[in-house]
Amino acid sequence: MGVYLVSVCAEDWFTEGEDGWGDVAVALNDELRRKGLPPYESVPEETDFVRGSGQSFEEKLIPSMDGFWTLCQSQLSPEDAEIACGWTLLVPFPLEETITLPVESGYADSTVVVGAPRLLAIAERLATVIALPAETPQMCDNLDLTSWFKDGAAERLGAARPGPWSDDLDTAFYVALFLRAAQHSIRRGSPMAYS
Repeated sequence: MGVYLVSVCAEDWFTEGEDGWGDVAVALNDELRRKGLPPYESVPEETDFVRGSGQSFEEKLIPSMDGFWTLCQSQLSPEDAEIACGWTLLVPFPLEETITLPVESGYADSTVVVGAPRLLAIAERLATVIALPAETPQMCDNLDLTSWFKDGAAERLGAARPGPWSDDLDTAFYVALFLRAAQHSIRRGSPMAYS
């Protein structure tokens, strides 16, 4: 059990009720139309799992976010810090502002929607601040990032090549998580949500 950040495939996105995101999809499209924007309908189909293919995304949120929140407060504007820590749904297209939908999503009473390009820009800034290493896993389709940070690889790299990122591996995990989630969302055209 626990909280996961996952990509959402078309079948789940358009399914209404407890097993899908259809209520959120309808509410989001209504809000997009109200803003004069096209509806979001081109969600990718689920593909067969192939490790390292980058076709799906699944990571488990294990560590505390306290250090990440502190980093955001020290390095970002209050608005960007809230975006980095407050979204519940990531969509692959630009949004000028955060959209709050009155639909329950996973662990919140409402759904806070952020565009992946905005989160990507924020996460890239944070990755630069902590000097996130190039060895950080790129494709996160089966807890690859979670395992890299929790099973010792990050700690070993930090011991061999220390830097600001290795001072707080929990914080580095969340920087990497949101960076890779935004990249995945844009690359695949996929929504990302907590499950």
